[in-house]
Amino acid sequence: MTQPPPPPNQPPQQPGFGPPQDPGQQPDPSAAQQQPPQPEQPATPPAQPPAAPAGPDLTKAPEPGYGYPQAPQTPPPAGPPTPAQGPGYGYPQQPPAAGYGYPGQQPGPYGHPTPPAGYGQPGPYGQPQQQPYGQPGYGYPHATVPMQPQAQPPGGRRRFNPQVAIIVAAVAAIALIVGGGVMYAAGKDDDKKNSADSGGDKGGTDAKGGDSGGTTGGTSGASEKAPDDPASKVLFQVPAPKPPKDSSSIVVAGSWLTDKVYAKSGIAEIVGYDRDKGTKLWTVKLPGPVCEASRHTTDDNRTAIVYKPAMPTKSEPQSCTEVAAIDLEAGKELWTKTAKAGTRPISFNNVTVSGDTVAAGSTSGGAAWEIGSGKQLWAPKPSDSCYDSGYGGGPKLVAVRKCGPYSQRQLHIQTIDPKSGKVVTEYKMSEGIEYASVVSTDPLVVAADVGDSAGDGSGISDFFSVDNKTGKLRARISAPGDDYAARCDGITKIEKCSGLAVGQDKLYIATEEHEGTGKYSDTNEIIAFDLATGKQTGQRADAGDGYTLTPLRMDGGNVIAYKRPPYDKGGEIVSIDGGSFKQTTLLRNPSTESVRDAETSMLPEYSEILFSDGRLYMSEVFASDYESSRKEYLLIAFGTG
Repeated sequence: MTQPPPPPNQPPQQPGFGPPQDPGQQPDPSAAQQQPPQPEQPATPPAQPPAAPAGPDLTKAPEPGYGYPQAPQTPPPAGPPTPAQGPGYGYPQQPPAAGYGYPGQQPGPYGHPTPPAGYGQPGPYGQPQQQPYGQPGYGYPHATVPMQPQAQPPGGRRRFNPQVAIIVAAVAAIALIVGGGVMYAAGKDDDKKNSADSGGDKGGTDAKGGDSGGTTGGTSGASEKAPDDPASKVLFQVPAPKPPKDSSSIVVAGSWLTDKVYAKSGIAEIVGYDRDKGTKLWTVKLPGPVCEASRHTTDDNRTAIVYKPAMPTKSEPQSCTEVAAIDLEAGKELWTKTAKAGTRPISFNNVTVSGDTVAAGSTSGGAAWEIGSGKQLWAPKPSDSCYDSGYGGGPKLVAVRKCGPYSQRQLHIQTIDPKSGKVVTEYKMSEGIEYASVVSTDPLVVAADVGDSAGDGSGISDFFSVDNKTGKLRARISAPGDDYAARCDGITKIEKCSGLAVGQDKLYIATEEHEGTGKYSDTNEIIAFDLATGKQTGQRADAGDGYTLTPLRMDGGNVIAYKRPPYDKGGEIVSIDGGSFKQTTLLRNPSTESVRDAETSMLPEYSEILFSDGRLYMSEVFASDYESSRKEYLLIAFGTG
């Protein structure tokens, strides 16, 4: 789950694009968008063209091979390189030996939220996060075949020795039969169970990016329709703001869509723009910058943010103590509240909305308010031996509650009543897991880096599918960082995840990039896991040579995904049918150089991307004083028709 490489052969940078701006208004650089490094030119190809690499086969049971010893192969000087061969994504990982892992790093001090890695700021990714998960074999039994590091060829691509792979496959098969291991791939006996008709029984559409329960039958509940012509144009763009004098970077996180408004955080403000024209409809001024913003809204388009009470300075960095409710239709602040842990104001790390409740979490505990009136529903108590580090919102409200001393930490994943805070169901994770992210609240899916075993800073080694009604574990899904491109920041931002979507009682996740069939081209896939069994369903959507697919959200039974383009194309938004996995293009951006430069600076891993009704909005989450030779933007809007 490492950062994707920049597009190959990046063309020369060009000036700005789109509708003309005020000549007197000069854009400022954005913190989130440091210019991607220029890729190295490809090496001179061999005398004979390389053989087409074999991409991962995700429709069959994966073959073993990662970690098995292999003698380095030296190909003949003029011969083609050995084609890439490897196990399918989702191959079950072996349980680590007892005693692995070590204590994770504590979150930073109040008032200093740590930006996620990838935004051009130092982040928590890559820091030790969890202790050992617990006893080997939890969730599903695993084979215990010894694993050793495998030599890799130049370029970082894994290669298999076919003879070794055949021997290893036989050994692993026997080990799995004896140990009762479970392969995360659909077999013949699982075809009916893992078909599209076996989705969950809960329906719902969330065109704004929230959780969506599943309904049977691919396109059920989908609202996005393919236009006659998916070609888009730039609707408007807003130049990147300049941070205050005493700040090198500042948070501008938060973006929302209503039927009429696209709202976006700026520096110490939230601005509502006309969805098509980009004209300012309203502005909510704040005394300090936004720290965090909920991605969820109520049915009548109210949401919540956390912000600082004043602009930070070198001597007074300020803390994220203010929680506010914002009416996105009227363009006004409804109320601002604070909470205390004892006598000290709480500096909040995250905020979310579920029903009519605003809930915010921190290392000092969590608090909640009624979104209409601002009435406080709960706050930390001095007698509490546990604390709510954060919440997941949307259809249900889920708390990540930390209990026990640091050396014996245990996380309680609690579905709670949003009005009273009463625990409805609870799932206790094994002792030693320090951080967890709420991927979805209905169905309930939690991600964690067990024992810091992901090894790539993604924050994910495993997903846990939990029954909301009973609190019992339904399935545990292994998601090795080398194979999957999802990321979560469970340290402070409990809901901050990318590269995945949940719906139809399935987890849809992007794979890491790998070699495509074209020259020097990479690609990837989106595959599905059944949340009831933990197995792959056998469904796969291919990005195509040069493109990279990233799930954004559900649209009824379909998956809305962004396709990062190759260097000479524009990006696309596609709808993936939840049953057939057939892709339908909903929007295709211009391929002009200036537009491509701006678009590729706002990729899903680093930015906020919203799509609805033929309109795509891409925006930054940081503004900085970073000097760039190209024009920087706070946001860009594209539209069809």
